[in-house]
Amino acid sequence: MLDLFGTLVAAPDITERAAAVIELSFALGVARETVDVALSRSWRVRHDGTLRSGAALAAYLVERCGASADHVASAASVFRRLAATRLGTDESVCRALAELRRSGLRLALLSDASPDIAEAWNASDLASYFEVALFSCWKGAVKPAPSLFDRVLVRLGVAPGNTVYCGDGGGDELAGAQRSGMRPLRVTRRGGSHRLAFGETPWSGGSLPAVESLPAALAGGWAL
Repeated sequence: MLDLFGTLVAAPDITERAAAVIELSFALGVARETVDVALSRSWRVRHDGTLRSGAALAAYLVERCGASADHVASAASVFRRLAATRLGTDESVCRALAELRRSGLRLALLSDASPDIAEAWNASDLASYFEVALFSCWKGAVKPAPSLFDRVLVRLGVAPGNTVYCGDGGGDELAGAQRSGMRPLRVTRRGGSHRLAFGETPWSGGSLPAVESLPAALAGGWAL
């Protein structure tokens, strides 16, 4: 079971966020500061299932920014384009996932994500490697809620003791996976430690430099 942001794709950074704010500000016809505040205050709402579609996300931002409802479609278009860009990953990650699949391992994704990301997932280069992909925005909870880990395990039909959870540690996911009976393994945050993460807690367990190291670690018997 793998995390998405900071693990398979780079977590966002301040520069990328600022660029997104500029685009949304232009689309909504409001000040950048207004958009920045609205995004900063809405992380949980955007990820916890309150908003179940990209259109709902766009409408919510328009309302929070006091913009005209006529701007919902343009905001939704910006979210769609940004989501597709954010799901881009390195070819080395795809090779690692392909190697894991060739070895007979079954892969699942568990991500705290907003609905624009969830809707863009199937068109990404990553989607074909995973049997199961579960996004917080469609399940009404965020990490480390036990229900998220349990739902993925049920859909895979795999016991938690036979499952490795791999992530960068945002959302207290490693401790959450451990409490669910899985074997957590941390990877260094993709894109660098300056990248944004929410709800991270200290971790002293197993770790790897990157997800590309996971096939060799598992082949060598780590946590098996």
